[in-house]
Amino acid sequence: MIKLITKLLLKPLSKAVYRPSIEGLENVPRKGGVILASNHLSFIDSVVIPLTAPRPISFLAKVEYWQGTGLKGRVMRGFFDAIEAVPVRRGEVHLAQAALDSALEVLNSGKAFGIYPEGTRSLDKRLYRGKTGVAWLALTAGVPVVPVALAGTDEIQPVGTRRPRIRKVTVKFGEPLDFSHLHGQARNARVRRQVTDEVMAAIHELSGQELAQVYNEVPKAA
Repeated sequence: MIKLITKLLLKPLSKAVYRPSIEGLENVPRKGGVILASNHLSFIDSVVIPLTAPRPISFLAKVEYWQGTGLKGRVMRGFFDAIEAVPVRRGEVHLAQAALDSALEVLNSGKAFGIYPEGTRSLDKRLYRGKTGVAWLALTAGVPVVPVALAGTDEIQPVGTRRPRIRKVTVKFGEPLDFSHLHGQARNARVRRQVTDEVMAAIHELSGQELAQVYNEVPKAA
């Protein structure tokens, strides 16, 4: 019941409150497996994209979101089920092979999957170099990649805050990138790099972010 209520109310309610600017909806294929590759500014990105896209988009999410108890736990499970998130164990979220395999199952079933090639959020708003998991998925599944650019989501829920704020958000969906001529070359590191760089160039064209030219690594604990 919570899942149904969330699914029916969340999308229209969020659009009414935040009034996001959405461009390029026609670029998202309505059927078949497809990857949506986006820049990454905030935790809320994985909520904004599914709520603004013209079809369900699955993202990876920590399995802990499904393990809560009481009313809060039921609400969390209902919410993540409603946006069709895919649960993975902690440590797999950053595109370890097990997480990629879970994503591949989504694509092979003809669904849409969202991914952040940068691997983790950009805290300085620059666009970091993409990791090649997105290419491995596209080449293995043989599906197109739709570049996505987000702006303003880092203002909704800045790092360290618990409650979302009402801020202007822009979501741009770019034209699909077709890599069918390279299908089956997922094991070729040079090809994976080439495809990833093309995806990141398309995201950059949409977002206009400053390029960092390096990978965005998660800080190691002291």
